[in-house]
This record gives sequence, structure tokens and C-alpha cells, in this order.
Amino acid sequence: MTATRTSPSSSSNDAYGTGLRDVIQKTVEEAGGTVTYGGTGKGQEFPPGQTTFSSEVTAAIASKPDAIVVIAFDETKAIVPELVSQSWDMKSTYYTDGNTSDYSKVFDKGTLEGAKGTIPGANAADDFKKRLSDWHQSVEGSALSDYSYGAESYDATILAALAAKKGGATDPTTIQKNLAAVSGASGGTECTTYKECADLIAKGDSIQYKGVSGVGPFNAKNDPSSAFIGIYDFDADNKPVWKSAVEGKS
Repeated sequence: MTATRTSPSSSSNDAYGTGLRDVIQKTVEEAGGTVTYGGTGKGQEFPPGQTTFSSEVTAAIASKPDAIVVIAFDETKAIVPELVSQSWDMKSTYYTDGNTSDYSKVFDKGTLEGAKGTIPGANAADDFKKRLSDWHQSVEGSALSDYSYGAESYDATILAALAAKKGGATDPTTIQKNLAAVSGASGGTECTTYKECADLIAKGDSIQYKGVSGVGPFNAKNDPSSAFIGIYDFDADNKPVWKSAVEGKS
């Protein structure tokens, strides 16, 4: 958890938890806020897998924060009830991709209503979601209710296939060497489907695959040059509902 006067925080003591905590703290402090609990160097992280959080929640609330950021995975299921039992205003909690999940079968109705969370990725178009759900229905026998990372996973698969096509082989080294090129890192004709892009590659053209996730061409570090973070509000059923997205660029 991270508690701040503008927001607190509590984080798990691993690379994910402390790394994200440090970014949150930097962002809060640059905006004029203060981390009152769980900050860098305070030694208030918890070990992954911890199951009780009475002392941590007590200390975070005692620091008189305006909000609490919960940086955790499954530990969230133990942190939230403790926050409730200590009468914390749950609308003033924020969740991250590791715990912005459907808690409709975990917590009492309304527990998280009004709280906010983030999940990396775009809110894909309805026709794309239908394609995913129809495929899942045909293979697994049930419709999808969660589309997190669906667009990104789809685009990653297409990019890998196009990199193999361009390199003429399917081994990992060939795919890695050609990923940036098919993403449009050095320009090229824009295309939106595997067939369209593969046909251009077969003709010897450079391409820029424009996928459903909306990420930009790879940069010098072989990372997408732009991507989206989705912002979600929890509803009365404790389910995260997409509200907006913020694009980040590198």
C-alpha cells in the first residue's frame, strides 16, 4: 500500500511492487503531493503472499492520507476487508493492473463502488471483442466477460507472425530481429491485417502494422513507442468498468 496526502501506498516487496511504488511516488511528489506511508526507503513493504494486514492498514490510516494506492496481487483480497473493518472510505482507494479485477464473488456488494483502478491496454472496439468472444465460445464453450490484454495479445501474435514472414524463418532469433521492422520502426506502408501485411512483405515492401491495440512502432529499446493505460471505476458489483484511457509515449 502507498499512502499519500494526495495519495498513500502499500506495495509488495518484489520488483513489481517496489518499481511501481517508486513511479507512483515520483508522480505524486512532482504534482505537489506527499507519500505518508509505504514510500521509498521506509521499509514498509510486505512480503508476497502475506495474508494479514491489520498493522499495515492501521499505520497507513494513521498517517492521515487523502487516498491509498494498493499495489498487490492476491493479497488485495485480505487488504480490502481490513480497510473496511477500520472504516476507511473505500472510494479513496486506487488499484493497479495487478489487482484491478472482478471482485463480484469476493466482496460484499458495493464494497469497492467508486474506487478506481488501471489496466494497461486499449479498450478494443466492440467488433473485435465479439470476434474474441465468439472464438472463446466455440473453443471453450463460454462467452468472454473480460477483455484485458486481448488486443495486445492479438497484436503480439500478428507481429511475431509477420516478423517470421519477413525473416523467412520461425526461430526466436529471426523473429526478434524483424519485429521492429514490421512494427514500422523504419517507416513503411500501413496495413491492418496479417494477410494485407504479408502480401506487402511478399512484394518486398516495408510495412507498418497498425493493430487493434493502437501501440506505436518499436523504439530503439525494442519497446512500443506508445501505448495506452485504461482507467476504470468499480461499480456496485465490485467489477471494474472502463471509463477512459491515457496514452503514454517513449
